[in-house]
Amino acid sequence: MPRRASAVLLLLAAALAVAGCASDPAGTARPPQRDTTLTDALGRRVALSLPARRAVTLAPNLTEIVFAAGAGRRLAGVTTADDFPPEAVDTLSTVQAYPQVDFEAVAALRPDLVLATDQVNAPRDAAALKTAGAPTYFFSFSALGDIPAAVERAGLLLGTPGRAARTADSLRRLARRVEERTTRAIENTSAGRPLVLFLIGDETLYTFAEGSYVHEMIRIAGGRSATAELPTNAPLSEAFVLEKQPDVIVGAFGKDYNPTKLARLHPSWRDVVPALENERVYSVKPPLFLRPGPRVFEGLQRLARLLHPPPLGG
Repeated sequence: MPRRASAVLLLLAAALAVAGCASDPAGTARPPQRDTTLTDALGRRVALSLPARRAVTLAPNLTEIVFAAGAGRRLAGVTTADDFPPEAVDTLSTVQAYPQVDFEAVAALRPDLVLATDQVNAPRDAAALKTAGAPTYFFSFSALGDIPAAVERAGLLLGTPGRAARTADSLRRLARRVEERTTRAIENTSAGRPLVLFLIGDETLYTFAEGSYVHEMIRIAGGRSATAELPTNAPLSEAFVLEKQPDVIVGAFGKDYNPTKLARLHPSWRDVVPALENERVYSVKPPLFLRPGPRVFEGLQRLARLLHPPPLGG
């Protein structure tokens, strides 16, 4: 059976399993909506009719979260920056969301719910969208646990709470398994927790300051984040890296990146920074770390293997 058809059948099955939802033999009836008010991540009280029947996501990670919640069929549109999953990229209308939302394009899709995140979208946009007849619910992601919680909330908003709860639970279990494995690895070796510098840029040294889920990923994966107490997201200086002496450098530079480029860009690090001396500079796929959605947990597994490689044959 084609992947698209399988996905649709799974989504339909999840919707029919929701308690209290109306159904018929053909699966064509819609569940009744109810009016309610929920508080979003910005502390805003948002009046909604749930489950929403036509939603638009204003950030790629929210699209992935909606599909993970089993509610992809509720989406009327996504952003022009979306590239995953294929069901979203290939079949849904797109709207510009960055640097500024195309409000007319969003309104033309007739959504009864817009999903936004304060990492990408300006909170002031909610007023303009409400005027267009679309209530906006904001998410925020500072901790790793915010991701499965967002999957559950998407299921509540879009009528697939059962499927969403199962996905969220599986993500939490995965994180626990990773932490258990890395804890054992640390206990069974004398290496301890390596100091990890996570970079977003290789020439200009962009990174994550305090209050980011990336530091939690590094901890669960068995490391210590070199920037966990950094007060701002301003680019790092060469001197900062020389002072911190990271054991491992992980960059969101993509799978085809040559780690030796980092030494060419920053020659003062050669023969000084342990990560370069010991050839522990790794490049990873950006969406697995920079896009707070379900695939971050795939990134967590990858990071744990880099920091604490399994034994040969393990």
